[in-house]
Amino acid sequence: MDIRPEEISSVIRQQIENYSSRMDVSEVGTVIQVADGIARIYGLKNVMSGELLEFPGEVYGMAMNLEEDNVGAVLLTDSHNIQEGDVVKLTGRVTEVPVGDALIGRVVNPLGQPIDGKGPVQSLRTRPVERVASGVITRKPVDRPLQTGIKAIDAMIPIGRGQRELLIGDRQTGKTAIAVDTIINQKGQGVKCIYVAIGQKSSTVATIVKTLEEHHAMDYTTVVASTASEPAPLQYIAPYAGCAMGEEWMSQGQDVLIIYDDLSKHAAAYRTLSLLLKRPPGREAYPGDVFYLHSRLLERAACMSDEYGGGSLTAIPIIETQAGDVSAYIPTNVISITDGQIYLETEAFNSGFRPAINAGLSVSRVGGSAQIKAMKKIAGPIRVELAQYRELAAFAQFGSELDEATREQLAQGERIREMLKQGQYAPMPVEFQVIILYAATHRYLLKIATAKVGDYEERLFDYINRRHTELPEMIREKKELTKEVEELLVKVLDEFTDDYLKEEG
Repeated sequence: MDIRPEEISSVIRQQIENYSSRMDVSEVGTVIQVADGIARIYGLKNVMSGELLEFPGEVYGMAMNLEEDNVGAVLLTDSHNIQEGDVVKLTGRVTEVPVGDALIGRVVNPLGQPIDGKGPVQSLRTRPVERVASGVITRKPVDRPLQTGIKAIDAMIPIGRGQRELLIGDRQTGKTAIAVDTIINQKGQGVKCIYVAIGQKSSTVATIVKTLEEHHAMDYTTVVASTASEPAPLQYIAPYAGCAMGEEWMSQGQDVLIIYDDLSKHAAAYRTLSLLLKRPPGREAYPGDVFYLHSRLLERAACMSDEYGGGSLTAIPIIETQAGDVSAYIPTNVISITDGQIYLETEAFNSGFRPAINAGLSVSRVGGSAQIKAMKKIAGPIRVELAQYRELAAFAQFGSELDEATREQLAQGERIREMLKQGQYAPMPVEFQVIILYAATHRYLLKIATAKVGDYEERLFDYINRRHTELPEMIREKKELTKEVEELLVKVLDEFTDDYLKEEG
């Protein structure tokens, strides 16, 4: 039987090709140590920072420390079955989460897996949790308001779409309540919302979800929950995962609001992670890159220019202070990254002034650009009159004889303070805010007893809804106080105030 050499060489070549196509060529490493949710792996020379690693039993981890002789990885799922000697595979993918409209109305963990018992998330697209923020050229200035429905904020500390506004204060001062009210107020405003819960109790998250469902806010909201019982790595990636979900909608030209509740616990989770990875500790045992931790997250909030879709991502991070100390390490870091802060006071909260916003320490660096013209025109004097009231109230404690002008200024300040009080889960449409703020700044409330201001407001809105529905509609459509609108507003306020005073006797 004749065997030609060229036949042999072609058969061998074919065998080699088939063998290489069948062979699993993925790079593997070996676990050399595992403890406290951290695995050290030998091998994996071509691993990327932040790459997803596959452990036995469908356990996943993320590569964080790329050292000379080993890789330090954090485990993102239950790690009890991982042992020394286990084989670890590279996936070739950085850590990513599902994105898209399938997430609306769902409660998911930081890996995008549902935890609400409503079945799997039907999403075909994914995005990496970490991404470099949009550049300066692709952005435009913030010029559209994001209405919170809270009078004190929309009048004095306005938030614009694409802004980063910090909510800061001690525990139990109403920070989460303001965030939830803001989400509820986005109904019908064309804004998708993401609420990221970091290190909170499961019961707290369940209560927030229930509240959002009762107000039909889950129709446009996604909740990303990493509770206190979950490992530090999941708490660490939670805000980045939520941000990636929001960026998907922003890239489609939509407006998104994202709440990070709260970044103090996020920094603590990152500190835990860093110490376990044996990264050198710095001030208060936080790692040296703790500023970068939050700056790279909040810098992803943006208002995109029209050539890049015109979408926006508005970030409202929450920071918890200890005994009102805004000069602590993490609070000062986040204050310097954001475009302003809303400072909540324990004293004001306990004295019944809610939302407990300190107008003196709170600021928005976007300001009037994030207000409709009607609001901008009438809200100006509010902050000044409150500041004058605070000064005079402190002075009036020591003197009994006050002239008429001072007494009137004190009375005006008292009524403005009372008018700014607002119940929880009761955000107010901007057109009604304009009406009551106009009444306050044009001294209609001086005729009303301070204790009756809330009752006056409630009955005024009821009167308008029954007899002058055209007034709020005109303000909503025109967005400014034209001569025609102002004349009607004055007429309505005069009529109602006279009737109210007669009824009250």
